[in-house]
Amino acid sequence: MAIEREHEQVDDAETEPEVYASAEEGREYRTSAYAPTAYDNLELAAEDEEHPDRGNGDAYREVDLPRVPKLSHVLGPSAIMLGASLGSGETIFWPLLVAQNGWSVYWAFWVGVLTHFVINTEIQRWTLATGESIFRAFERVHRAWPVLFLVLGFVSFGWPGWAATAAKVGATGLGIESTFTVLGYQFLGWKAYGILLMLLIWASYQLTPLMYNVVERVTAVLVASSALCAIALFVLVGDPAELANIPVGAASIGTLPGDEDVAVFLGGLAYAGAGGYLNLSQSLWIREKGYGMGRYQGRVLNPIVGDEPEIVHRDGFSFEATVENMRRWRGWWRLAQLEHLVTFVLGVFVTATAMMAIAATYVTATDPGGVEMWLTGVAPDLSPLAGALLYGVLFLALFTTEYAIVESVVRNSADVIYEAVGRERGWSLPRIFWYLLTAFAGWGILILTLPIPIEQPFGLLLTAAAMSGAMMWPYTALTLLINTRRLPEHTQPGWPRIFAMWWATAFFGYFSVLLVGNTFEQLLGLDAFRVTIGVAGSAPGGFLLFVVLAATQVYVMSASAKAKWRAEETVPDAEEADGLFS
Repeated sequence: MAIEREHEQVDDAETEPEVYASAEEGREYRTSAYAPTAYDNLELAAEDEEHPDRGNGDAYREVDLPRVPKLSHVLGPSAIMLGASLGSGETIFWPLLVAQNGWSVYWAFWVGVLTHFVINTEIQRWTLATGESIFRAFERVHRAWPVLFLVLGFVSFGWPGWAATAAKVGATGLGIESTFTVLGYQFLGWKAYGILLMLLIWASYQLTPLMYNVVERVTAVLVASSALCAIALFVLVGDPAELANIPVGAASIGTLPGDEDVAVFLGGLAYAGAGGYLNLSQSLWIREKGYGMGRYQGRVLNPIVGDEPEIVHRDGFSFEATVENMRRWRGWWRLAQLEHLVTFVLGVFVTATAMMAIAATYVTATDPGGVEMWLTGVAPDLSPLAGALLYGVLFLALFTTEYAIVESVVRNSADVIYEAVGRERGWSLPRIFWYLLTAFAGWGILILTLPIPIEQPFGLLLTAAAMSGAMMWPYTALTLLINTRRLPEHTQPGWPRIFAMWWATAFFGYFSVLLVGNTFEQLLGLDAFRVTIGVAGSAPGGFLLFVVLAATQVYVMSASAKAKWRAEETVPDAEEADGLFS
């Protein structure tokens, strides 16, 4: 009997699902993980309920989902997202909103951050399940979608005012005020400093073959330094009594100042996180890191100092709906959420709240917006040590955002161009990336050399932020529709997440309608499109905009709900994939 029991235990051990990676395998993810496959020899995934819908694309290849590593092995992608947000919402928009309107608007900040958390992790879902980027998912719906987002992204971030602002703050803090002459050209000190920063960003990509690794490590250092400096600044000059206002402000849901500018508020909502085009990079960053099925896709290597390019397959992968794979999916989904929560969400809350508390103490409603709010409304009242620390916080935040914007715009745009035209013409994705990086950095340097005012005035930043917020409306709705209508039951979002995405779509849709209506009325003089916060007092054209919003919302809700209902009980043992907030 003892021998029989021993054999039974051995059999159980042999059949126990292997879900988690060994320590050795997990450590591979620290420098990003890639597992090439014999792609052409893999079986085609069946067109059935257990695999993603192909849409306007070809078949997926079937392969097991990789084993799940530890959280400490995969930290990184969300640090870049945090870096993209530090120099906008966390140091400019929300401190200004709280300073001018009090803590009663803090509810919108935490709601915005958590809404970004849901959107960003849903953007990751398709890549975790298939290894394809979110842009490829959009392309499977229609080829126009990725191109539209590329155009809107460049309009939002193409003007290098963010680079000029970082340079001016850094140069002022270092006392670089003289004029330099190079090859007969005279440069203001801060412009020369800005050119140097842009060159440093470009040069950093040339350090190693795997460009993503440099970005992740540099950004991690910058965001950690920025957050620590912000906390130190609050300890040094902040008023702890301001923190007592947070609970009341957090509970004041729906409170909006009557004269609040819609663009400022929408910009704050968009930048309660990175916002707009930048959020879509989360899909590409986790693929570079090797999350989920992204481990089977090649990484973008530097074509100048790198090895042979790694293959990024046009059509991704799908895994068989076995108990082992579904438990691995549950582990990967938990890991992706946790990484984003402890890195992005926690970092945004701590840094932004510290800066809001400082602004609430020193800034008045009449102070200018943007970085000038800090330089003219706060810095003069601080001691030399605190003033130097303030300049350090601002520069670190702005430079981190400059670095992340370059990375995000270039990586997103390279992926869109490669899939839209490059792949068919035989272009290399790494070369597209490198040329775009060089062109984008060169564009910034060119603008910095011209004798024109290019500092990012608050109005220009406001326009970019508002556009980013408006851009989030269509891609949030599209992401939800893709994840419910194209993914099988065991990788679909659960009902709580579907409800959250309904909220996110309505959230950004509502404020986008207010923005569009105000733009028509104030800039174009079209009073017929006047909109009001309460809807009822809107002009006919404004009311029509709200009708479009309502119709869109009804379609998104009904289509995603029907897809979820249709998928129920179509995959045996699908509950094995269920996890916390799945």
